[in-house]
Amino acid sequence: MRSLTVPGGAAATPPDVLRLTGHPVRWQLLSELARSDRQVRELTALVGQRQSLTSYHLAQLRDAGLVTMRRSSADKRDAYYSLDLAACRDRLAAAGAALHPGLRLVPAAPTPAPGSGRGRARPVRVLFLCTGNSSRSQLAEAILQQLGGARVEAASAGSDPKGLHPHAVRAMRERGVDIGGRRSKHLDEFLEQRFDYVISLCDRLRERCPEFPGPAQTAHWSIPDPAAEATAEDDNYSAFARTADELHTRIQFLLYAIERATSPPERG
Repeated sequence: MRSLTVPGGAAATPPDVLRLTGHPVRWQLLSELARSDRQVRELTALVGQRQSLTSYHLAQLRDAGLVTMRRSSADKRDAYYSLDLAACRDRLAAAGAALHPGLRLVPAAPTPAPGSGRGRARPVRVLFLCTGNSSRSQLAEAILQQLGGARVEAASAGSDPKGLHPHAVRAMRERGVDIGGRRSKHLDEFLEQRFDYVISLCDRLRERCPEFPGPAQTAHWSIPDPAAEATAEDDNYSAFARTADELHTRIQFLLYAIERATSPPERG
């Protein structure tokens, strides 16, 4: 019997992304970075390897464009590694299609949790933290409210509130959300509250972030302060727009994680 011919059949060698992600140490690094941005010493402890070997595998992932690195704003001698979730999604989707067009991964859009009215599950509570609560955490709060709707309850605060930055207001207004009437809040306002997720966006705050009641999941997104990127040629609004774009992508993936955590288990 003649076999089926697949148009544009699979290449003789597997895509590089499969070789990269299929290595046990690199897969573990990717898994840890999918949860939170990390410093190399943290990753070394988490994967149980020598720092030199951990750095070698991180370099492989960086060269492939799956992982990025930023110098810490708290200590320039340190660096935070981040997983580029969008790049991973696209590369893995393309790898499936290289084998067969029917295997291209197409992620479903997150959907609201089932139920409504009195029987609806309570919203998932998320707190974003940075130093001034003037831009990054305010943007994150507004974007999560916009994308998550009634299934989430977002808040933001800072360790040293400075007042809402006008460029943050402009960035959200261009996304259809007016946050001009909001205020900067001190994290002390939330210390007695329970959250499902507490996400720090500032490297300095992460190192002295207080604990909150309950089993909150904590994560760190190492995002530079857009207000610190002003130059003589640019009033730095473009930095706020880039920050809003990055937060939008990260929050889209956060919603996938929230949906998975709150959905009932599938019956086998």
